[in-house]
Amino acid sequence: MSQGSTAHTREVALASGDTVILSWAGATDTGRRRESNQDSLLTEYPLFVVADGMGGHAGGEIASQRTVARLQEAVGAGEISPATIETALTAAVQDITAHPDTTDEGTGTTLTGVFFALIDGDAHWVSLNIGDSRVYLLRDGALSQVTTDHSVVQELITAGRLSPEEAEGHPYSNVITRAVGVSEALPPDYREFSVRDGDRFVICSDGLTKELTDYGIQHFLGLNQTPDAAVDAMLGAALENGGRDNVTIIVVDVRRIPAADASSSTAPLPVV
Repeated sequence: MSQGSTAHTREVALASGDTVILSWAGATDTGRRRESNQDSLLTEYPLFVVADGMGGHAGGEIASQRTVARLQEAVGAGEISPATIETALTAAVQDITAHPDTTDEGTGTTLTGVFFALIDGDAHWVSLNIGDSRVYLLRDGALSQVTTDHSVVQELITAGRLSPEEAEGHPYSNVITRAVGVSEALPPDYREFSVRDGDRFVICSDGLTKELTDYGIQHFLGLNQTPDAAVDAMLGAALENGGRDNVTIIVVDVRRIPAADASSSTAPLPVV
């Protein structure tokens, strides 16, 4: 079982004079029906990811742990970019393939998250995704899923052969079409976002979205103004609603203070 999550903060000064303040928290829980937790997570600036492992015996747990470990090494090396991420994933696939407990053909892991990057002198977010874990963005009061599931049901929805409502109970709802470790390393899907004040990211395994609708996720974000409180509330609700799978959640909150505001907040008080 997980314990209460802890919030962390990082302040980043931009060349423009703006200041970005990031706050985040994450937690993972085995759930109420699984015997082991095959999810892993990484919350080390500038990279925030969730990996949902799959495979018999300990295979899924090893796959997600090795993937996160290789990405953690990339963070430690000092640069996160699509190139360094894909190098880490290539090494992770080799680790998974070589491990004696990952002989099942379906052993692998999803990988979903965001990283903070300086591109052309300005700050950006970049999402990455392989599999059916998800990234959501709450911006200007509207919640949107910014990653696209790599799954059989998503392909059927895209083709117009299945509605989102029908997908929830579909017998192939758990079948994904891409994963780290199942075959040769595949690059994630990437998407770039501006860094805007007030944005909130939710990164989660499908253990959350099996138990909470998008409306439910937005509801708990609205009730909980700090990332640790939001994580704990959503995790508690997912367990209360059944906890049928491992549940992993990261929430990242964004403050962007314009240069003029940042300088005025630190200016000395006038002498009177």
